[in-house]
Amino acid sequence: MKMDIPENTALIIVDVQKGFDDPKYGERNNPFAEQIIEKTLTLWRKLKRPVVHIQHSSTEKDSPLRPDQPGFQFKPESMPTEGEPVFRKSVHSAFIGTGLEAYLRENGIKILVICGLTTDQCVSTTTRMAGNLGFKVYLVGDASATFSKLGPSGRKYTAEEIHDVHLASIDGEFCKVIKSEDIFT
Repeated sequence: MKMDIPENTALIIVDVQKGFDDPKYGERNNPFAEQIIEKTLTLWRKLKRPVVHIQHSSTEKDSPLRPDQPGFQFKPESMPTEGEPVFRKSVHSAFIGTGLEAYLRENGIKILVICGLTTDQCVSTTTRMAGNLGFKVYLVGDASATFSKLGPSGRKYTAEEIHDVHLASIDGEFCKVIKSEDIFT
């Protein structure tokens, strides 16, 4: 069943930036996330629904996401167009230190569809906070991705494990996790 996308539904694209292609992040899951994000963005624009871009502005010395680095730039699949707001953040939540919440409230936006990078960090944190702020939130699981991690015990967790666990931990609590096919079919 195709998802209904009312006029007060914003697409929030989190941190789809070139810096995440840096090998320092390691193994990644879902290599097609950006293609799905682009397809979703195209639909939102066609429907004339609000689109909001989030851009991570790292303050860490060696981060490829620092504003003075080429990795700060958006990937081509998620490039903002004129009239689409960009909120820059330096923490995991897109709501901290930005005007995002005020923008959404001032524009009567009550429903959020979230996608982007990375599932376990900025996407999850933004989703959790959006749910806590009372927005109805959908997270497009196959339009997000993350990287493998080394746990405190020394165990390596695959990117897919990290992705799946984070989606499971927020589904039904802070949002409804959906697949892109729920939007397009």
